[in-house]
Amino acid sequence: MKKDETPKVQLFEASGEINFPGSFLKHYHTHIYCHSGTMSFTFKGRTLKGTAGEFVFWYAHSAVSNLHFSKNFTATVLLVEEEFLNSNLPDLSWSIDVLVHTRDHPVLHFNEKKNKQKVLSNFRLLYEKYLEKDHTFFEEATNTQMRLFTLEMWHVFAAEFERNKRTLESGSIYEQFIHLVQQNCLTEREVQFYADKLHITPKHLNFVCKQNTDITASEWIHRFVRERLIILLENQNLNIAEISNVMEFSSRSFFTRYVKKLLGFTPSEFRRRME
Repeated sequence: MKKDETPKVQLFEASGEINFPGSFLKHYHTHIYCHSGTMSFTFKGRTLKGTAGEFVFWYAHSAVSNLHFSKNFTATVLLVEEEFLNSNLPDLSWSIDVLVHTRDHPVLHFNEKKNKQKVLSNFRLLYEKYLEKDHTFFEEATNTQMRLFTLEMWHVFAAEFERNKRTLESGSIYEQFIHLVQQNCLTEREVQFYADKLHITPKHLNFVCKQNTDITASEWIHRFVRERLIILLENQNLNIAEISNVMEFSSRSFFTRYVKKLLGFTPSEFRRRME
């Protein structure tokens, strides 16, 4: 599928199964609202299930496989082209944690019925705006609608994200550590900071992490920083100097060396690879 032949937005109803276009995960972020029945899939080595009233979201290039649907499955499916969505992300620092959270938790459980109508209305508004090809300000209008779509979806995600955060805050030392890293890793990248917050030694924190996951505290910090750094670099609304400032580096050269070590590319090289 050539890039210029790829519709930026697709909306359709599914019954019995979802007939995705070929190689859809290479091009689209996928949004699925389940009306009835169930769907199951393998995601990052885990078998997950979406049921009636739940929302499933996959980022482009997600490792999704083994799709199965019940006979009574029905859903509304929205596909949004990766570059179109990524280039219109609102510049909100709060969004970084939500983006990372949804990358690992692709099924959203709605506690309020009003969220169903909010999500489906949001789907339609984006798709209808994209269809207005004769709009005098088509590009500006669709880009604005894309940003509004994202803000509305983040609003719905917020309650789920906050519930997850409260669970982590009251959990074990390991869970508290993960929560602290999620909240602070962009500016606090040393194990000592987290050990101090948890009132334990760095050695004991590493022991706890190894015991729970066989991964050191330092590696967990690197993993979370890496995910957030990629999100920031993919956001074309931020220049490299702004990202360096967000991460509180004392100099641009220090930031560049850090990114090179973490990603294998300098910030400029990483962005050139996206073109």
